[in-house]
Amino acid sequence: MRRLTGLRVAGGRLRHGWRPVLEATVAATVAWLLATRLLGHPQPFFAPAAALIVLGQARGQRIRRAVEVILGVAAGVLVADLVVQALGPGSTWTVFTVILLTVLLAVAFGATGVTLVQAAVSALYLVVVAPPDGTLVPFRFVDALIGGAVALAASLLVDARHPLAPLVAEVRHTFDELAGLLAGIADALDRRDESAAMDELTRARGMDVRVDGLRDGVLAAGEALRLNVRRRRHIGRLRSVDESVRQIDYAVRNVRVLARAGVTLSRLHTPVPPELGVALRSLAEAVREAGAALAADLNGQDEAADRYASRADESALAAVHTAGQLFGSTQALPLAMIIGQVRATAIDLLRGVNPDDDAAVLARVDEALGLPGAGRDARRFLR
Repeated sequence: MRRLTGLRVAGGRLRHGWRPVLEATVAATVAWLLATRLLGHPQPFFAPAAALIVLGQARGQRIRRAVEVILGVAAGVLVADLVVQALGPGSTWTVFTVILLTVLLAVAFGATGVTLVQAAVSALYLVVVAPPDGTLVPFRFVDALIGGAVALAASLLVDARHPLAPLVAEVRHTFDELAGLLAGIADALDRRDESAAMDELTRARGMDVRVDGLRDGVLAAGEALRLNVRRRRHIGRLRSVDESVRQIDYAVRNVRVLARAGVTLSRLHTPVPPELGVALRSLAEAVREAGAALAADLNGQDEAADRYASRADESALAAVHTAGQLFGSTQALPLAMIIGQVRATAIDLLRGVNPDDDAAVLARVDEALGLPGAGRDARRFLR
């Protein structure tokens, strides 16, 4: 049974990960062919190695990593050539001196971990495996350049037709998971199920990974657009999502506090008002509509984006209004905290969908909550 489960897990990983495997294999092979057949390099080790190193980085970091790999190889080759000529190849002192000088040089120039390691490995390879032969032709540096260029070209080909598609998928997954989390909290409170509420709190604590994935998706999309000749029509859409990510991060933090208060409320003997579940489910619906709005905006579907944003606004204000009606019904602190977090989440959510409507969003939410003077402020902001 365990073997069968392990095979299923392995099969699932292959189904989801075959594209990066194929991409890396083809890129490394192409880099090798270019270095050997086109340029005639005798031992182009660094061409496929550089391609694999660059493609092994997360999308959004590959241009920088390609430059770092090339610089690392150049520094390592330079140090190895000088030290081997002075001390000879293969000795312990040569190895010690090459590694020491290479790392010192990389640190002095502020190199990151990838550049530092690449420089040291390149130098060590030249000392132990393929000592310099005294030629002035920079074969290894050119090989690293070829590998990095092929890796970037492979990234470009993968994202050429739909450079924003991975980010759209990440937006949808993030918002769907956040909406499901809110609905799960509502179900747990309806049943007064402390165990289920704890499970939802655990999920809420894991939402930071989703936000990080969203940030990485924005970086990857930016990199794809920098490599895309038709990037201009996408840049504005990407910037709008980039501005929204910070507000989504705030909303995730609010939901985490809400989930923690939900655990406390589920432990109390006081009944949970059914309106609270209604408010949380309305807020979950607002999250789904907000995610659909951002995804439609990235896809260039302006009318659909406006329609989803309007629905998100309606559902978020409905959630705040419903929660606000519970203020006078109980003095339980956890309930008051949840109501406050419903308001805060609605504000951050709507700010994320409408980043240019900051003051009006705050006024509309407070009016829905029934705060004194909020309606007057809202009318003033909306003029």
